[in-house]
Amino acid sequence: MTLLDAQEYDSARARRRKRWIASIVLAILIAAWLVYHLRDHRERASVSRFFTAVQAQDFARAYAVWFNDPAWRQHPEKYPNYQFNDFYRDWGPGGEWGLVKTYKVDCSLAPGGGSGVIVQVTVNGRAEHAYVWVQKSDRTLSFSPTEIECGNWWSWVVE
Repeated sequence: MTLLDAQEYDSARARRRKRWIASIVLAILIAAWLVYHLRDHRERASVSRFFTAVQAQDFARAYAVWFNDPAWRQHPEKYPNYQFNDFYRDWGPGGEWGLVKTYKVDCSLAPGGGSGVIVQVTVNGRAEHAYVWVQKSDRTLSFSPTEIECGNWWSWVVE
């Protein structure tokens, strides 16, 4: 075959190829965005389970979620720094948040790719938010050392 015997240019085939490549690039971008935004899903789910238990006033289950230890009653001495009575004082009806009637997990941030995730929660529609630290290694909860700002919808897109 010589240069003069080359096939004629097929514009429809070239157009299909461009669309195919654009579709693959778009699918990769969407998949990367989803992976990035679902990176803290397990930690957010732990906080949601915790607040669901507090909302139901099942403080024993909430304490179990707090320490990620369903069998905490068999060894309460394992948690001398935050005993159940202290936990109940903080999260019970007389605590800072009162009776939790509604909650919404707003956003999360893993500062500096660290060992944990800060989760912001709106409790009872209050302007002041609850901030919970979730340890990535064992998914135990604690009070967050810092607060985060969730911002508007654009910050969620680029979070």
